[in-house]
Amino acid sequence: MDAPDPAVARLLALLDLTKVDRDIFQTPNPGDGAGRLFGGQVASQALRAAANTVTASHAVNSLHAYFLRPGRFGLPVTYLVDRIRDGSSFTTRRVVALQDGEAILNLDASFHADEPGDEFQLESPVDAMPPPDGLERDTDHFGPHRRPIDHREVEPSPARSTRAMWIRTSEALGDDPVLHACVITYLSDSGPVSAARRAIGRGGRRGGWGGDLMTASLDHTLWFHQPARADEWLLYELQAVACGRARGLTRGAMWTQDGRLAVSVTQEALLRPRREA
Repeated sequence: MDAPDPAVARLLALLDLTKVDRDIFQTPNPGDGAGRLFGGQVASQALRAAANTVTASHAVNSLHAYFLRPGRFGLPVTYLVDRIRDGSSFTTRRVVALQDGEAILNLDASFHADEPGDEFQLESPVDAMPPPDGLERDTDHFGPHRRPIDHREVEPSPARSTRAMWIRTSEALGDDPVLHACVITYLSDSGPVSAARRAIGRGGRRGGWGGDLMTASLDHTLWFHQPARADEWLLYELQAVACGRARGLTRGAMWTQDGRLAVSVTQEALLRPRREA
């Protein structure tokens, strides 16, 4: 790992929510800035708020988030948790993120007790990809809110994926599995939009943010198949599925270096042509 990264400490602070009431949590906004809050940040905080109300020994199983409005800098975000179900095998939570009295995100999360079962996964692509240590670290692609990510782009096979990259946090995170699930949620929002853009010829090698399209994440789903650490290399493969009617759907998979399918991802994004002034 590289030298200590203050951006990792900042990310951990953002996930250390303040408890306002039994099922209400809040995070201060990370200072001033232009544009909108990173959606992965809001989703990861919502997952942390949900997990804070789970007392059973259930691990994060899945989440489905809808991005309703862009979050803004300079205002705190409040997370209201609804305890939908507490079962012996599964726990379900719903979280609404509020900023200045308006909902900016709705997230449903499921937690599952560890239990045995027969196993199957798709064929791993890891052995066919160059290892991350031999690739150049991308220091330009991510904006300030994504600085904790060590990101190394891979030239993907056109038959298999639209975009591929090795990702991890830029320093170790400790051993809390919920924290790793939250940070993987944060990481997972970096890439699906650019994969959809690339599929319609609106993005270059590194995604092509901005330009003649107005883009935003609309909804985002993760399934956690195997325990995984966000501070160890994950191969993030992304494939555009369909684009049209100003929307684009991308599916993704995160693989550990030893070839285990850790997380499946789907995201629909807004791909709206910008209107000329």
